[in-house]
Amino acid sequence: MRIGVHGATGRMGRLVLREVLSSDDLVLHAATTRRSSTLAGADAGELCGVGRREVPILEELEALRGADVVIDFSHPLHFPEVAAAVDSALVTGTTGLDAHGEQALREASARMPVLWATNFSTGVAILNHLVSRAASLVPEWDAEVVESHHRRKVDAPSGTARTLVDAIEHGRGEGATHVHGREGLVGERPVGDIGVHALRLGDVVGEHTVSFGGSGEVLHLGHSAIERRVFAVGAVRAARWLAGRAPGSYRFAQVVGLE
Repeated sequence: MRIGVHGATGRMGRLVLREVLSSDDLVLHAATTRRSSTLAGADAGELCGVGRREVPILEELEALRGADVVIDFSHPLHFPEVAAAVDSALVTGTTGLDAHGEQALREASARMPVLWATNFSTGVAILNHLVSRAASLVPEWDAEVVESHHRRKVDAPSGTARTLVDAIEHGRGEGATHVHGREGLVGERPVGDIGVHALRLGDVVGEHTVSFGGSGEVLHLGHSAIERRVFAVGAVRAARWLAGRAPGSYRFAQVVGLE
């Protein structure tokens, strides 16, 4: 299977490159990065630490055409251009999409299979499932989401935290007011609100905890990513699963058998 990788010079992109180049059943079709990158022209294998492979990092998105699946971890502002360049199947973990980016995602899924996920961890997929179920069982309980990531993360709250909020609302069967942090004399906690809190600390890979509070008890559901490689493994797993499917929008929960 031929894999294209966009965002190849980023931290996630390099991990994806390493997974692809270390797999017996995958071939790196092309590796691309943002225009004017200082790493353009570097060898993909050397960049990800597996030795020279004679596949240069390119700036031209057209190089992605012809791949069986493209895996994308890049900047949300450039996502529409990336989506338009792919002509086969797209697995993307680019979060923080604005309305233009979300429109590009919808348009792409109308002409090819697209799997967008805020997190490619099997454990997080299971956490989403459990959170939705718990919310359906105790819809009247207070709910709070706390996420921690490394200090270089540019968006807050994380895409995974947003997905967990969606899981709470799905379980309850209704939307809610999202409270991002609290300060001052905020008064008694309104019934039904969902608290969302983002921490940025050092080199934390990713930690998410959803807490439900009822009368006399509190339930915590959480996940910690020990190493970033788990997301690359999940993205490559998703690419294998997505290849050859009909155009449409797919979810990582389907890949892990939760749907």
